[in-house]
Amino acid sequence: MVYITGDTHGDFGRFYALRRRVSLSREDIVVILGDAGLNFYGPGLDRPRKHEASRLPVTFLCIHGNHEMRPGTIPTYVTREFQGGQVLYEPEFPNILFARDGDVYKLGDYDCLVIGGAYSVDKFYRLQHFLPWFPDEQPSEEIKERVESVIARRGGAVDIVLSHTCPIKYEPREVFLPSIPQYTVDKRTEIWLGEVERGLTYRRWYCGHFHTDKTIDKLRFMYNDIDVLRA
Repeated sequence: MVYITGDTHGDFGRFYALRRRVSLSREDIVVILGDAGLNFYGPGLDRPRKHEASRLPVTFLCIHGNHEMRPGTIPTYVTREFQGGQVLYEPEFPNILFARDGDVYKLGDYDCLVIGGAYSVDKFYRLQHFLPWFPDEQPSEEIKERVESVIARRGGAVDIVLSHTCPIKYEPREVFLPSIPQYTVDKRTEIWLGEVERGLTYRRWYCGHFHTDKTIDKLRFMYNDIDVLRA
């Protein structure tokens, strides 16, 4: 089975609840749509959460969020092939995989394009209070070019998009934080995803980031919900 859920931020309680309902194994894939909470403080301090996640009988495929380090910047990560794409992982935790932006993974019967990253609306709060903030949180121009090149090679079509944030026109304004003026929010990633979406033929689009569960058109925002990829 292939399951999809939203940001976990290091809280894996929903998976214990899932395990009580269904039988799980390492053959089952759980996609976390960013901010898994496993690369937040650094290799040493993140180890307890990684040990907890690694004991769950599933294989995690994590999309890059905004509140986490990119695994490629952490020396303990290596790469390997997975479901038609490349993933980064630590040999100590072989069932915790991080997707590479622009790769297409065969999940179930679907070709799934991954596009991670977003802007942290709490950036200035984090900087003022000496909390982790990562300057490479948004996709770089190199990543954007890679995504666009992959889409072009596929003739502008993919079955499913798995992203952290959403195209600009789908922003769920009802969950915007009233304490943060929108003119301070860098929306370059959402604007670019809007351009990607307009030129892309797809069946479904899943994203996290906004901490809400709702569906608009073919796009589904995921937070606490867990969806199953079905034909």
